Amino acid sequence: MKATVRHGLTLLLTLALVAVSVSAHAERKLLDQVVAVVDDEAILQSELEARVNTIVGRLSAQGTGLPPRQLLEERVLEQLVAESVQLQMADDMGIRISDNELNETLRNIAQNNNMTLAQFEQQLAQEGVTYQQAREQIRNEMLTSRVQQRRVGNRVRVTDREVENYLKAQEARGANEPEYRLAYIFIEVDEPGNEASVDTARAKAEELRQQIVEGRDFREVAVAESDASNALEGGDMGWRSESQLPSLVAPVVPELNVGEPSEVLENNSGFHLVQVMDRRGGEQQQFVQQHRVRHILVQPSDALTEAQAEQRVREIYQELKDGADFAELAREVSDDAVSGSDGGNLGWVSPGQMVPAFEQAMLDARVGEIYGPVRSRFGWHILQVQERRRQDVTEANKEAQARQAIYQRKFETELQNWLREVRDEAFVEFKGEYADMNNASEGDTAS
Repeated sequence: MKATVRHGLTLLLTLALVAVSVSAHAERKLLDQVVAVVDDEAILQSELEARVNTIVGRLSAQGTGLPPRQLLEERVLEQLVAESVQLQMADDMGIRISDNELNETLRNIAQNNNMTLAQFEQQLAQEGVTYQQAREQIRNEMLTSRVQQRRVGNRVRVTDREVENYLKAQEARGANEPEYRLAYIFIEVDEPGNEASVDTARAKAEELRQQIVEGRDFREVAVAESDASNALEGGDMGWRSESQLPSLVAPVVPELNVGEPSEVLENNSGFHLVQVMDRRGGEQQQFVQQHRVRHILVQPSDALTEAQAEQRVREIYQELKDGADFAELAREVSDDAVSGSDGGNLGWVSPGQMVPAFEQAMLDARVGEIYGPVRSRFGWHILQVQERRRQDVTEANKEAQARQAIYQRKFETELQNWLREVRDEAFVEFKGEYADMNNASEGDTAS
């Protein structure tokens, strides 16, 4: 009898465990159901939930109001679709982000926020994001950024005449420019040639502006309504000097008070609102310390492991210490083909031109010293600072900043066009509770 009871209890316990296991499996299966198919890849519910939670955490920390959960999920899902298309393009193009490069980027992000890596990880945990999730998200952002630079950057050209005109206009406004932190909302016209479609978009933009004037948070509106690529960042455009303002808003922004939305602005792509979130005086550095430096690079590869590369660079270092000619050795062994062919010469280098690890080594090295080995994301370096000088780079900086500002304006316009093109060309099918988005997507394509 006791044996029978024990057997019955064991069976009940086994069945209960099986039921729990099946239930847990069902929950995991439900969590990881496919919510969209994008060309050759699937987007899972778990990916969507993780991204939504990250965005909610960030916006909540900023004090930004949130749209209804369903609307937020749909907007984030569209963001994941665009990201998936670009990541598949990166894979097809052979673009890779190495662990060393990713680690260096994470260290830089932490340093820019005055944190150690450990403190950065703690901050992520407080926002509900694991360090591994952050690593993969940043890797994806780096990949999509490189795809955009390759595909969109090729469309953008900046002429010397444009730079000259820009500098003349800058001089007319004065050198010490204020800077603005901007937020931005874009309402796209579905059918630019259709008057009714234009009127609908205009009315929506005017209504949103009125809501902001009456107290609705600008960033919340951007998250919920903006068609811009930075919508889920609350429309944040970061700090812009007056000369770097997009041409559409450049006449308007200096006249706005902090926290005041602009009037609705119109161009060929749609309707726009901008708001100054903060303002500060501009500063301009006139002099920098420059270094005339040369280097030898040894890169790990399929044929050369990390350990072998390190061993090889140490052997080269010893050869140099024993009296080998730096220029000859650079021509023979450096994996930097461009500088190597010129004896390793990098010319005069200003602050910010080199990756952080190399720049720090350049600052630490004494003039004439054979310094290294130093590891950067590109590989192992031995370097020699041949000379230092304090240089007035005002004019060179002005020209470089002007060229970059013009390029950025054009790039942002082309990026929006390109993102729409690749989205329209991709095969996208939404699943489950998001299946209704297929109709909206087909409507956009038809327009």
